[in-house]
Amino acid sequence: MTSTTSRTVVVGGGTAGVRLVDRLAALGAADGVTVIGEEPHPPYNRLLLDGVLAGRYPPEVVELPRPDGPAYLSGVRAVRIDRDDAAVVCDNGDRVPYDTLVLATGSSAVLPPLRGLSGTAGPGSPRLPEGVRTFRTMDDCLALAPRARPGVRAVVVGGGLLGVCAARALASRGVRVVLAHRGGHLMDRHLDPRAAALLRAHLESLGVEVRTGCRVRGLLVRGSGEGRAVEGVETADGSRTEADLVVPACGVRPRTGLAAAAGLTVRRGIVVDDGLRTDDPRIHAIGDCAEHRGTVHGLAGPAHDQADLLARRLADPGGAGGTGRVPLYRGSRVLTRLTLTGPRTGTGPAPNPFSAAGEGAGDVFDLAAFGEVAAGPEDHELLLSDATRGSYRKVVLRDGRLVGGILLGDLAAVGTLARAWEGGEPPPGHPIHLLTTDGGHR
Repeated sequence: MTSTTSRTVVVGGGTAGVRLVDRLAALGAADGVTVIGEEPHPPYNRLLLDGVLAGRYPPEVVELPRPDGPAYLSGVRAVRIDRDDAAVVCDNGDRVPYDTLVLATGSSAVLPPLRGLSGTAGPGSPRLPEGVRTFRTMDDCLALAPRARPGVRAVVVGGGLLGVCAARALASRGVRVVLAHRGGHLMDRHLDPRAAALLRAHLESLGVEVRTGCRVRGLLVRGSGEGRAVEGVETADGSRTEADLVVPACGVRPRTGLAAAAGLTVRRGIVVDDGLRTDDPRIHAIGDCAEHRGTVHGLAGPAHDQADLLARRLADPGGAGGTGRVPLYRGSRVLTRLTLTGPRTGTGPAPNPFSAAGEGAGDVFDLAAFGEVAAGPEDHELLLSDATRGSYRKVVLRDGRLVGGILLGDLAAVGTLARAWEGGEPPPGHPIHLLTTDGGHR
């Protein structure tokens, strides 16, 4: 690879932006790179925020390493792209010129359509009542943690991945948590009803009250103006639940405002081609904010793949690195993996969130889900379940090929399953071996 001294500006210091800079540094192409990060904190692993909220480790433990070479502008927000002058205008008045601009602006937490809430949480959003906080950023964790004390009452709105993590973290601090989910079962984008029932039992064993089929329609608020404070929530059936904290966890939305204001094509995300270019060839987009072939993935795996590809293209534009294309993910072909563990003290390295090894026997809940977890009429479904041990394994086969699966409890087989799934080939031997082996070691 050949290095470049052109000016590359990366807007966004999250997963995609940090990965891009790290890969550029590894390729010897980090000179002339400037990262504009809106958050005042050093870059951090967003997947571990629930551990910070739970008090398992302090914020500095989840920080991501920053390679030497690039310039970092932290706590600075990009407010406008001057495409004519090829510069990014910042909220502190700085103008940062670029030859190549990479938008890695990520996504913002979506506020549900409740009385007293609207829009997307982020800069310029209306001030929320005291006691209402989304769960998306380090600032969210630092605001919630001092309030999360034994006996405090909290309602988490939304039983997807973020809601489950928030409820589990708050409960580990002694908070009396109600998890309200309008769907029929928890994490319904990732799990089937049987797997969700095991997850529900785990949460309930920790004191979380899980309410499915429960639609929260409004906040109960006292006071007015800037003195408003939450007192609880009201559900669609007219019942009321008192709460000192309300945590909306109802998904995220790509942050595309900067691109749209600059005249770039934006649909659900910032539209990019197979080279991750927008309709301005000097401007690229990666991660949660990017839309490739009609899809916004919003997950760490595709964000890493996009950052890796773009780093190779920027480091070696005229060589082999400049010819790669964005990986295409078929359907839901992204592995979702979650490890929920008990309290932890100390300041050592944070655990890998994708590690099957947990801490504190009996207080660990591991799950992995991928592909199509609901079998169609022509599919074959194989499953092994042991409710007493909280173990569940399921695979979905179509024409002899693995198209999806769920593992809960023992994740020893996840490597074998993931390889068979990604390869799109018939699994070796009888499919039941996918459920009864630990990756070839038994």
